[in-house]
Amino acid sequence: MKTIVTFLLTVLITATSFAEISSSEKNALIQLNKSTNGDSWSHKWDLKTPLATWYGVKIFNDKVVSIDLSDNNLSGTIPSEIGDLKSLRVLNLFKNQISGSIPQSIGDLKSLQTLNLSFNKLTGSIPIEIANATSLKELELFMNTITGDLPSNIGQLANLQVLSLYNNDITGQIPSSLYDLKTLKTLELNSNKLSGNLSASITNLGALESLSLFDNNLKGQVPLDIEKMKNLVAMNISYNNFNGFVTKKLAQKDVLSMTMINEKGVAVTLNVHQDKDKAFAADDE
Repeated sequence: MKTIVTFLLTVLITATSFAEISSSEKNALIQLNKSTNGDSWSHKWDLKTPLATWYGVKIFNDKVVSIDLSDNNLSGTIPSEIGDLKSLRVLNLFKNQISGSIPQSIGDLKSLQTLNLSFNKLTGSIPIEIANATSLKELELFMNTITGDLPSNIGQLANLQVLSLYNNDITGQIPSSLYDLKTLKTLELNSNKLSGNLSASITNLGALESLSLFDNNLKGQVPLDIEKMKNLVAMNISYNNFNGFVTKKLAQKDVLSMTMINEKGVAVTLNVHQDKDKAFAADDE
């Protein structure tokens, strides 16, 4: 009996190893290898071997469902053909030396749940087409040199749980649609160049557990109802240009106790109103 089971497992593994994917998907992988200097990867692909044996690639039902080439010495750019991997659920290129911009074709990946392009050398803006990848749960692009505004339609990512874009050069205001992300648990936009106000609609993010807006150029009154966000356990919104008063409870939520930068470039702590239930914007001087 044991011999029969071993034989069947061997047949199954062999069949999987030689499974055929579509020519467009195979071409997409070859283009990824080519455009990111595959000959210099730490773990290289032998393009003459069965595709299922290629490092970091997972196949299910003759479809590429996952690519994990993190910390693998990739350089060059992400090819537009990446959008041909229609069944891809995970794309992890974390901690490489990839440059250039994020291709618009990322938005064609309707099954994509995890996109991690963090700790690279990406430039340009986040393509508005990324909002078409509506299965995304985790979008991590931190530690790059991404510029431009956040996509105005980012609220289309209705399944998003993690949005981590810190340490870039993103400008403009936080788009109103972002406050529609009801499933969002982690929002990390710190160390960018965001401006404008933080909308009171931030409280719509009822699932939010971690909020980091540290080191931007946000201004105006801090929305007081943030203190009522029951799931919010970690917050850092200091080193912005917020002004006015805050409540004691709200100040205590912030890891740096609401330390801001005033118009003279000096670090100041927002005044805490004695009545814990009231806070008023300071008059302009």
